[in-house]
Amino acid sequence: MNRVREAIGLSERLAASVTGAGVTAAVLDSGVSMHPDLKGRIADFQDFVSRRSEPYDNNGHGTHICGILCGSGALSAGRYRGIAPGMKLVVGKVLNNAGKGQVEVLIRAIQWVIRMRKRYGIRILNISIGTKVTPETDYGSGLIRTVEEAWESGIVVVVAAGNNGPLPGSVTTPGIAEKVITVGACDDSIPVWVGGKRLQNYSGRGSAEMRKPEVVAPAQEIVSLRRMVNYKYRAISDAYEVRSGTSMAAPVVAGAIGLLLETNPDLTPEQVKSRLQSGCVDLGLPVIQQGYGKIWLPKFLNHNERK
Repeated sequence: MNRVREAIGLSERLAASVTGAGVTAAVLDSGVSMHPDLKGRIADFQDFVSRRSEPYDNNGHGTHICGILCGSGALSAGRYRGIAPGMKLVVGKVLNNAGKGQVEVLIRAIQWVIRMRKRYGIRILNISIGTKVTPETDYGSGLIRTVEEAWESGIVVVVAAGNNGPLPGSVTTPGIAEKVITVGACDDSIPVWVGGKRLQNYSGRGSAEMRKPEVVAPAQEIVSLRRMVNYKYRAISDAYEVRSGTSMAAPVVAGAIGLLLETNPDLTPEQVKSRLQSGCVDLGLPVIQQGYGKIWLPKFLNHNERK
């Protein structure tokens, strides 16, 4: 995460001035472990898979996402601190121990987030999961209608572009939804291991008909939180692990939006999205690959700091 923060312009000076305090993000994933780096910031947890009441993560993907978003870096002396360590979390478990889930479950979880938005002040929803576009998940589907309902309720929905690139039109759903912010990888030219496969140029691409993604962010070998087993670590290195993919890029952007909303709480989702147009660095890649470019926090937050 120290490398990610540097790559998006989150200097120590900038990090000291804005942390995402007062902003709550919802994460729908494989759950969340009660990791020390998240202490005191899990406002609510709902298990849509096994109906357990206490937070847990029997896969690890969700805990890793939460760490990128807002881990404190407490066990690493700040080295692996997340993007917005002042934010609170509302977490819904929608994936099982194998990282698999059902569209119907995801829809119910999004509806739960919409219902809880006022209670917890939810401003951001991170969905680092997706599926191939089919007649059941395309533009007119219940899933797309539900993520857009969340957007219209005032929640900035941030979705991973998926790892099915590089062909045009390879963005996964719900990242195809027009109203959400879809995030691709800025560094997918580097081969990485994702889901047991060696991938390169994997980030989902849009097409002439689908103007996606909006933005890209680091996704390659991100060090973030490892799920806890028996709530103990033998060594500090046990507390963190490496994962790659657009799943990791999405919470980088979601965390950046948390920083923006801390100082600009009245921004609507559409206004947040429009800020990306001037808050990115053009990487010189095709629009269907990079959107507006790589998020650059000094520009995105209008912070006077050199690139």
